[in-house]
Amino acid sequence: MTHTKRWLVQPPLTPQADENLVKFPPILRQILFNRGYATDAEARAFLKAEPDFDPNPFQLTGMDAAVKRIRIAIEQREPIAIYGDYDVDGVTSTALLVEALHGLGADVRGYIPNRFDEGYGLNKDALDHLKADGVTLVITVDCGIRSPDEALHARTIGLDLVISDHHHPAEGDLPPALAVINPKQHGDAYPDKDLAGVGIAYKIAEALFIYDQPSTVNGQLNDLLDLVALGTVADLAPLVGENRVLVRKGLKQIRETKRQGLFSLANVAEVSLQKITSGNIGFMLGPRLNASGRLESALASLELLTTTDFMRAGQLAQQLDVQNRQRQAITRSMQEQAEAIAMSEDPNAYLLFAAHEDFNPGVVGLAASRLSETHYRPAIVAARGAEETRGSCRSIPEFHITDALDQCADLLVRHGGHRAAAGFTVRNEKLSELVTRLKSIAEAQLSREDLRPTMTADVEVALSQLNFDLLKHLEYFQPTGYGNLDPVFVSRDVKVKASRTVGADGRHLKLTLDDGGGVTFDAIGFRIGNLQAHLPARLDVMYMLEANEYNGRSSLQLNLKDVKAAGIAD
Repeated sequence: MTHTKRWLVQPPLTPQADENLVKFPPILRQILFNRGYATDAEARAFLKAEPDFDPNPFQLTGMDAAVKRIRIAIEQREPIAIYGDYDVDGVTSTALLVEALHGLGADVRGYIPNRFDEGYGLNKDALDHLKADGVTLVITVDCGIRSPDEALHARTIGLDLVISDHHHPAEGDLPPALAVINPKQHGDAYPDKDLAGVGIAYKIAEALFIYDQPSTVNGQLNDLLDLVALGTVADLAPLVGENRVLVRKGLKQIRETKRQGLFSLANVAEVSLQKITSGNIGFMLGPRLNASGRLESALASLELLTTTDFMRAGQLAQQLDVQNRQRQAITRSMQEQAEAIAMSEDPNAYLLFAAHEDFNPGVVGLAASRLSETHYRPAIVAARGAEETRGSCRSIPEFHITDALDQCADLLVRHGGHRAAAGFTVRNEKLSELVTRLKSIAEAQLSREDLRPTMTADVEVALSQLNFDLLKHLEYFQPTGYGNLDPVFVSRDVKVKASRTVGADGRHLKLTLDDGGGVTFDAIGFRIGNLQAHLPARLDVMYMLEANEYNGRSSLQLNLKDVKAAGIAD
């Protein structure tokens, strides 16, 4: 059994931190320390998900100007358009501001561009269409920060434009909009820079309610928190700081939601809203909400989140479920084809690239993600059109993909993104030079790196230390996800009592493990079923602890992240 991943177990907490955290159980102390909480007060604030700063939305640059212009539009019944993106963050942002402005009496509509006809972000034709339709104010959500030409076009045709976005601005001047709201812009005073697009939309709603109806602000905002949780988790915004506060409140709101579309979506996804977790959003609800925008138009997802008609909600949820299954099949096929192309061109490249005219531009990001995970390299998968190629990038912690694209900006029509994910459009005649330059940048930065994925565990424990009390304590770390990972454990030299593969094509690994002293646990390893044929008799295992509900009974289960033969060096 070969092993290609590096294991890192966090070092023990310091004696001072051990003393400061003495009121917490020992395992909990270590996990808190690993996350940077070394005093009792810090630990309790984290576990309660309380903000440790002033979250006043008017600290955001541009917020005051934006709110004043929106208020004028509401008072004068000017038509307002909320211009979003076609992913879950953009759809939930659009739904949130449409709902909030409706509540304030605005004449407001949502607009989401078609991925295939219009592409990502603001486009001039859409602005012309909105202007012709009588719209006088456009508010972008989750897009626009890298659209200076489009912003200038809006000004030229007499459209007032407010840009709200969470993506990194380009170097130089911001788009010439009436107001730009983005905590990442230079000089912005807002203390939390990691809000998702829907989080920034929420701050706009908060500012409007404070301005208009301060006595009822909390009740109105609570009704929007389910959308904040959906968009923040699905967009992989780090679940720290204000994101963690908002998502925890949002999960509570989802459990109590009256949003018909969420009931219907949870039903087709077989998710219990009463027990919903951030993991359910990331793996069950989010992919279905994303499916419409990937294959056709995200308007179906927007309608699902805003409709009050239970029959229509049921139809839309079924449609998204079918589209998600189609998306899964397309992704599997495209991943195989992209891997064959990338490996045939340059299997030793530090950046993997694959483009094809048959690739679905709505799914290239998922294929790039799988390619990056499999080979632990930055990966780009692109859909080649008649004149332009649209690429989606996924990266590894050692390589900032958007910075790399910035170094190639002279070749690109447009681009943008984050450290780990980005997108771009390039003219076909410049594609070859772009790929050459990106691979050169990747080689310069990565050639001296040990490019094996590192898997990190919080603490080493014996199986006998695992119990329901510990699981209850771990629930205080919720919501977990990107930026606030589930606590991870390592147990050494455990005996494999039974093993088998489960799921379609034996993709998953099912084990029964024994510590040698009579303590036995079932374990499930998703997408590692291929290891079953070569498992040794004794293993070191890395896992998360969870409850397995079956036939009304609850038992503890190990959710395996990785396994290796006992005694092999980390």
